[in-house]
Amino acid sequence: MIATAVRVLQQLRRDPRTLALLLFVPPVLITLFRCLFDAEPQVYDRIGGPMVGIFPFTTMFIVTSISMLRERTSGTLERLMTLPLTKLDLLLGYGLAFAVMAAVQAAVTSGVAFGLLGLDVHGSVWVVILLAVLNAILGMALGLFCSAFARTEFQAVQFVPAVVFPQMLLCGLLVPRDQMVTALRWLSAVMPLTWAYDGLSHAVAGDAPGIVLRDALVVLGVAVSALALGATTLRRRTG
Repeated sequence: MIATAVRVLQQLRRDPRTLALLLFVPPVLITLFRCLFDAEPQVYDRIGGPMVGIFPFTTMFIVTSISMLRERTSGTLERLMTLPLTKLDLLLGYGLAFAVMAAVQAAVTSGVAFGLLGLDVHGSVWVVILLAVLNAILGMALGLFCSAFARTEFQAVQFVPAVVFPQMLLCGLLVPRDQMVTALRWLSAVMPLTWAYDGLSHAVAGDAPGIVLRDALVVLGVAVSALALGATTLRRRTG
């Protein structure tokens, strides 16, 4: 597992474009968001916290799904599966590598939002940062799982409007969920990003820790389930 994680991290280190997408795009987006609401700082303070976690979720989903697809199509994954290691070790290695990148990404984005841009929240800043890391891990886990259903990088990118965009529209970011029609409200309740957004919103508002913990556990459960389902898509070869 550790060897796989080190190999993936070394590959990412040699890919400056991917590193730029992971480490620089989310801070740029949160900065743009701050500029859009420069005349309404209260809106930035209310929505900026959840956005700190949503942007890393999106970028981690894109990078992870494409990176894993490359491993599958290049034959690297098949060669690894001929070695005496379990599918769980292999998948956890990928998960560990991208979880490290998720933590770095969330830390950079949070540092820009809370430090340079002056994001102010009623709750604990550290709780918001931890939830942002968890959301990035959720994006990583869903990306690993969805990569199994793509044959080309173009197909992998198509999962963004199919999987990510509907969750962003229905999580409550644009319209409060209690104002949605019943069908959309029920649909949003089964989307993991809804729970991720709710957890960040409660943390930003300084709500009861039990509510935040409940949402975080749901997000963690979905991430673990996605990794477990991803393991079932790996096929071991004997030669």
